[in-house]
Amino acid sequence: MTRKQKRLAVIAGGMSFILVAVLLVMFAFSQSVAYFFMPADLAKADVKPGTRIRLGGLVAEGSVKRGQGSTVSFTVTDGTGNVPVTYTGILPDLFREGQGVVTEGAFDAASHGFVADSVLAKHDENYMPKEVADRLKAQGVWNEGQGKQGQANQGKPGGAKGAVTQ
Repeated sequence: MTRKQKRLAVIAGGMSFILVAVLLVMFAFSQSVAYFFMPADLAKADVKPGTRIRLGGLVAEGSVKRGQGSTVSFTVTDGTGNVPVTYTGILPDLFREGQGVVTEGAFDAASHGFVADSVLAKHDENYMPKEVADRLKAQGVWNEGQGKQGQANQGKPGGAKGAVTQ
């Protein structure tokens, strides 16, 4: 083998190694993707049971029901659609009715309900995904400074933005 052939073999080996690494990373990302939906979007979308998605909106008033142990059921709404959610685990401190929430999980084939394995509670639209906050504001469901957190911060410099009260 000449020097030129050795150099080409090393370059070809390096390029093939990089190609395999890129393909493995792309495969890993495709397996961990969870598409984001709001309740109104689910009526139009064909989401198969077992497909992981993120469901965002507001916790409907009067919908939180505690089950046995740490099981909680509630309804996520965007003003147009409602989706019943079941979650087993410890809920975040900011979780309550009328507040923003993003859940991640899948629809159960047997019960046709959404079974969440993680729940993220949001205390205002600054921490809610932009498309959710914009759509809820357009529908008149979400107002700037809504909820106990926003009311406690009104009149203070910065309003509800970035301020945390307990």
